[in-house]
Amino acid sequence: MIVERPRLTWYEKLYLPQILGGMGLTFRHIFRKKFTMQYPEEQPKLYGPYRGVPVLVRDPEGRVKCVSCQLCEFVCPPKAIRITPGFRAATDTTANAEKEPQEFEIDMLRCIYCGLCQEACPEEAIFLRQDFAVTGYSREEMVFNKAKLLELGGTQNSEIWKWKEK
Repeated sequence: MIVERPRLTWYEKLYLPQILGGMGLTFRHIFRKKFTMQYPEEQPKLYGPYRGVPVLVRDPEGRVKCVSCQLCEFVCPPKAIRITPGFRAATDTTANAEKEPQEFEIDMLRCIYCGLCQEACPEEAIFLRQDFAVTGYSREEMVFNKAKLLELGGTQNSEIWKWKEK
C-alpha cells in the first residue's frame, strides 16, 4: 500500500505561520508571573489524602503497637517490608498480645507508597506520614529499621483492643 503525501500550498510551504505561532507562545511565557519556591525553606502544600513515608507508632504507654501479625509484609506489592517476629514475656503487662516484632525493616527504595500496609494493619500500628522528602547517601541508609520507624512515627493515642483484659 502506498500512502501519498498531501501537497502543501504556497502558504504552508513558507512555514511562517508555524514559526510566528511558536514565537508568540514563547513571548507569552516570558511575561507571565514567575512561580519559584525556595525549597526546603518553603514547603509545597499537600492537597487531599497524601500518602507518604510509612512509620510505626507506639501507644500512649510507650509500647509498640505492632503485634507482628505480618499482614503488612504479605500485602506489600514490592515486598519492601520484612518482619522477624519475636515473643513477649509471659510476665509482661501486655501478655494478651503474645508477639512483637524482633526486627521490622522497610526498604524505602522499594516502597511505592501505596498505603496497603496501613490498610491491612489490624492494630493500626503503621501510618503514612505527610512527608515526601526521604533522602540518604547510601542504600543502607534507606532501609529503615524498627528503631528509626518508631522514632519517625511517635505516639498514637488510640488503644489496642487485644491488650485489654477480657
